[in-house]
Formats: sequence, structure tokens, C-alpha cells
Amino acid sequence: MKKTWVYLSLFVFALSMTACNSNDPKKIKLESEDDKTFYAMGYMLGGNLQRLSLSDKELSALYKGVAQASKNEKSEVDMATYQNRIQEVFKARMDKVAVKEKEAGVAFLEKFVKDEGATKTASGLAYKVIKEGTGATPTAEDVVEVHYHGTLADGTVFDSSVERGKPISFPLNRVIKGWTEGVQLMKEGGKTKFVIPADLAYGEAGAPPKIPGGATLVFEVELFKVTKAADAAKAQAAPAPTAAPKAKKK
Repeated sequence: MKKTWVYLSLFVFALSMTACNSNDPKKIKLESEDDKTFYAMGYMLGGNLQRLSLSDKELSALYKGVAQASKNEKSEVDMATYQNRIQEVFKARMDKVAVKEKEAGVAFLEKFVKDEGATKTASGLAYKVIKEGTGATPTAEDVVEVHYHGTLADGTVFDSSVERGKPISFPLNRVIKGWTEGVQLMKEGGKTKFVIPADLAYGEAGAPPKIPGGATLVFEVELFKVTKAADAAKAQAAPAPTAAPKAKKK
């Protein structure tokens, strides 16, 4: 629960920059660069509270607590009691969201298999070949160079090397299980769409703020190159080339 406390404390800090000056954050105008910076901080950190599914009344209670604490006013509740309650609420809310996400993910994956003729493996991974490759097939220990586009089941993009315009290379056994299994089904030059259930991705914890707990992930992966583990190790061990000698001045 340490991360929970970090997220909450940072979020409360960001809220304190606005709550003291207005009862309605929607009325705050972002005029200076500092205003925009703190807004960006609050927006980023606030994303970690999405998993709590807070109601407007609960958000108002949160604002009230921030405002009173920042003004050194007396708490309206016994803090010793509710400090323990905070962790209980966080866990219960996150577990509830994770269960809901997983249920929606199961339905999404089954629809993908049924409607798009995708294949489902024994582990629960589903995939559909978009373009068949003709080159080498990687093992889990190999280094792969890929382009990928990752979304949640609702289409929200959380990460994409395609959008960044730069392929990425990594050892295949150092990523989520769904990737390790799935990319081994590909060949160089191929492109495949994967639907990865939470158990093969980031589990019930998720990867906040972009990936909620229990989330099913969708990836389109294009495999450019496979470097065998032994060759990758040799390349890393090889000494860096020396700079070319400069011509002597006459």
C-alpha cells in the first residue's frame, strides 16, 4: 500500500494549490505558466484516483479536507480512526474496479475470437495474424525489434511506438507474459493483433494512471527483427569502436 500513500499525498498536495482559493475548481482560470504546471500535475496525479470511482460528493469531501488541513483548521473527524480506514477504502474500491474490468475484458476477448476469427491459446491469450511474416521466429531469450500500438478494450491508447515514430528493441522475456508468449508466435516481417487478459498483463494492480487494475490490453505488433540471445550478448560485450584519428595540421 506504499504506492497508494504516495499517490494520495501527491494528489492532495496538488489539490491544495486550488482548493484554498476556490470551492469550485471548474471556475479556476489557467492564466500563468505556474497555473498550467500545477494543473498538469493535478491532472496527472488525479489519474491515479480513477480506480476509486469517486462520486461528486466524495470529491467534495476530499476538497474540504484539503482546504481545512492547508489552513490548519481542526479536523471534523478522528484522524487516527480514518487513517486506517483510508487504506481499507482504497483496497475495496480498487478490487471492485479490477473485477469489473476483468469481466468486461473476458467479454471483449470472446467477442474478438468469435467475430474476427481470432485464435485463443491455452493461457487465454487471443491473437489474429494481420500479415504473415517470412523471417525468423524469436524465442523468449531473444531480442526483438518491433513497432506496437497499445490500447485498452475501449480503444483508449495508453502506449504506442507507432505514434512516437520509433521502433523499440528489448529482450522478449522482460515484458508482460502476453507479449512473451504472443511474439513467439510471429515471424520477422509479420504483424499480429493481440488481446491480452489481465492475468497475462498487469493483473489486478494495473499500471496507473493509464492502465486500470484488471484491464485487458489490445496490441497491434509488427516484428521487424530478431536478434538471437547469443548474438545480442556478443554485441553488448564488444568494445566500442575508437574514434578515427584526426589529420595532423600542416
